[in-house]
Amino acid sequence: MTVHFIGAGPGAPDLLTLRGRDLIAACPVCLYAGSLVPEAVLEHCPAGAQIVNTAPMDLDAIMAEIARAHEAGHDVARLHSGDLSVWSAMGEQIRRLDALGIPYTVTPGVPSFAAAAAALGSELTLPGVAQSVVLTRTPGRASSMPEGETLTNFAATGATLAIHLSVQNLATVVSDLTPAYGADCPVAVVFRASWPDERIHSATLSTVEATLPEGITRTALILVGHALGATKFTESRLYAAGYDRRYRPQSADSPWSDWQPADD
Repeated sequence: MTVHFIGAGPGAPDLLTLRGRDLIAACPVCLYAGSLVPEAVLEHCPAGAQIVNTAPMDLDAIMAEIARAHEAGHDVARLHSGDLSVWSAMGEQIRRLDALGIPYTVTPGVPSFAAAAAALGSELTLPGVAQSVVLTRTPGRASSMPEGETLTNFAATGATLAIHLSVQNLATVVSDLTPAYGADCPVAVVFRASWPDERIHSATLSTVEATLPEGITRTALILVGHALGATKFTESRLYAAGYDRRYRPQSADSPWSDWQPADD
């Protein structure tokens, strides 16, 4: 018996990995976070599968369901939204599984920041503008922030910020970031990225609070940075005609001129 943690993606049911789909189809038990995982993903469950919505359950109740499946020898598909590496609460479940001696696997999913960037048609790392993306959040009831992990500290880097779980703290986001990024810095608030009711609100740090549409109070990602919508940036050297690289040596003197793939 194995518990398969599966990143179910940002919302669109077809933004699911093939591995995730196949694991869901092979598991007679499926535990899913019903508040964020679309029911269409559950269509991959086998006929007769036990499907449990964990949204109203606490950790003890979730682990009790897994323990029952373990006793019955049934594999479990444990679905979380987005990708499991950030804000999934997978870590605390794995700690319990380790203590119980129950094996598990982890299958990654499409993260919400990637779906939001795709909705915008934006690359978040543009040469000469930003080469880093910081995934962060503001303090909330569920989790505080460690000392040093502040928006002002991250803003000092000039990186593109993907701020999760924080649209309700938009005023704090604006006040903390404006000194470093400037009032005219682009901001995009993407509500329910990849869902049918996806909404995109583009603004600046100086205008986003006053112009944010009503109803966007949760399930929204805030992207901040000068890479958003930028048109004046340096082209990367990756595809430059004179750039000497392994797959495109430029001269007989290139260190790659005699290089051949290992299977040639």
